[in-house]
Amino acid sequence: MMTDSSYPKVTFGIIVLNGEPFTPYCLRSLYPFAHEIIVVEGGNEDVHAVTTPDGHSIDGTLETLWRFKKEEDPENKVQIITRNGFWPKKGGVGEWRTYQSRAYAERATGDYLWQVDIDEFYQASDMEHLMRMLREDPSITAVSFKTYTFWGREDIIVDSWPFGRGADVFHRLFKWGPGYTYLTHEPPTVLNEQGQDVRKIHWVQAKTLAKQGIYMFHQALLFPWQVKQKTLVYQDERPEVAAGIVGWAEANYFRLGNPYRVHNLFKDPSWLERYRGAHPQQVEKMMQDIRSKKIQADLRPMEDVDALLKTWRYRIGRLFLKVTGHFDRIWFKFTARIRRFLVLSYRFMQRFLVRKN
Repeated sequence: MMTDSSYPKVTFGIIVLNGEPFTPYCLRSLYPFAHEIIVVEGGNEDVHAVTTPDGHSIDGTLETLWRFKKEEDPENKVQIITRNGFWPKKGGVGEWRTYQSRAYAERATGDYLWQVDIDEFYQASDMEHLMRMLREDPSITAVSFKTYTFWGREDIIVDSWPFGRGADVFHRLFKWGPGYTYLTHEPPTVLNEQGQDVRKIHWVQAKTLAKQGIYMFHQALLFPWQVKQKTLVYQDERPEVAAGIVGWAEANYFRLGNPYRVHNLFKDPSWLERYRGAHPQQVEKMMQDIRSKKIQADLRPMEDVDALLKTWRYRIGRLFLKVTGHFDRIWFKFTARIRRFLVLSYRFMQRFLVRKN
């Protein structure tokens, strides 16, 4: 399947470290819609526990990328960007990801820049819908998505209080052109040639697409290896906020020590539910290939989850957290407004009430 040539040109930008087994399936899902796919591979010294001595993936990701380029890129859409060593470690936490994202943004020649993590997928029909939307309304400058986050198996999703506060919204698609700059990775921020944040011009918000049934399918907690290496990265990269995350994984992912702390935002309540909808085609193909032993990837045993989800106690506990989550969301918004008021008051005081020496 190839998209209509009248669609706008989209550059897909990916940064990846240890992306197996997702790598080829993610690329295949994007390829029909891509003007180009620019993949930036590797990590920085903070995450050396899951890199080679020269900063590359230890699970064969780089080899998979080059194999895809050789065998599955007939239109020469894929560019692979690496460094001879680690990516720069400058600035704040996660700043190396900004350098990597800039590496693909600086090379982008599309009308739009669509940021994708290697474990993110979309329904092909939704991507076609978005392509038509961009073609019919070129004034759109940014698009965000709500997510389904999968846990342990493709029919299990995780929800949490932070998702209710907006942590399930991902800013992913941005207008792009000459003079545009990629400012930050966390959150993803793109400025136009006039220095304006494109998400403040004509932004299609995640809730708008969710009402149409359009979501990102985030396979964020699907495989044990994936969870193990992610938690090691977070622990080493941001110890002040991720202290204890490796212990969380041992206690609440690899075994269900606390079934109400199952998301890696582990300081807040979270819970598991069954997902009964359709999946993106390449996710289905990946899981088929794993179960048929065509590719190697260890799966989490899920008997404990299946048993848990059948119990009335867990269903009642989950309902309680959903209800109380509404109050958490209201309180979060209320305190955010208070913080905003205090910031504005401080700025007013600085500008008008403090006499300069």
